[in-house]
Amino acid sequence: MNSIERFFKTVAREEVDRPACWLGIPDKATLPQLYKYYGVHDYVGLKVVVNDNHYPVELPYHSPYSDAIYNAFDFSKEGEMSTDERTLTKPGVFEDAKDPEEVNNFEWPQPETYISAEECARVLTEVPEGKVALGILWSSHFQDTCTAFGMEAALMNMIANPEMYIAVDDKIIYFYLRANEIFYENTKGRLHAVLIGNDMGSQRGLMLSPDMIRKFVLPGAIKLVEQAHSYGLKVIYHSCGAVSEIFDDLLAIGVDAQNLLVNGTPKMVADRLGS
Repeated sequence: MNSIERFFKTVAREEVDRPACWLGIPDKATLPQLYKYYGVHDYVGLKVVVNDNHYPVELPYHSPYSDAIYNAFDFSKEGEMSTDERTLTKPGVFEDAKDPEEVNNFEWPQPETYISAEECARVLTEVPEGKVALGILWSSHFQDTCTAFGMEAALMNMIANPEMYIAVDDKIIYFYLRANEIFYENTKGRLHAVLIGNDMGSQRGLMLSPDMIRKFVLPGAIKLVEQAHSYGLKVIYHSCGAVSEIFDDLLAIGVDAQNLLVNGTPKMVADRLGS
């Protein structure tokens, strides 16, 4: 059984020789220690020795502000927001906004301007034969919306002015749907799965109630999942923290597998933990 067969059988809950596994994306600072521990000299060697089934490929995005799709928006209220120290809590450009029409005053980046069709096609050629091509798209609209307001203001708007929160979130979701479409159209037949998600958990539980997640986060997730499925792709949903309360919700919207970071340990599960 090769890596691709193993992956599809794992997410389909079918019998496998061993579950498909993914090394994840280790922090660069950890790589020398990992190389030493496993007795290898580079990242490719590390993936081989741990029998990694997946090869992650980032959606290529290059703007004057950022070279990462997960940091495409400069929502800083004063001056330029640092791309190296992105935070959800710093006051954002929409912190004091009250009227949803104010979203039109922001200069929203256009994905077509900063995503090269040729580069999308090229990065898929880097995936070794027989490995799962996993598109790393992130599409973290909840986190971005928190950044747009500043997290405290974003959560307050969910209660006091939900139309304002939704107006910003909708703009961000539209950006990701268009960006992902460009990637999907230029990688047809070579991509197997995508990783999207939002960090919604703390060490001990969710950062907001399940009902609030269902109202403000999952509608956008549904659009992103349905878009990926329309291209025949499996969807792995990422979240840091303790998010077991919404496992069933994620499965219900069509998520095929969940990628978790709990207490610093990545775990990919094809169903809820313990089942």
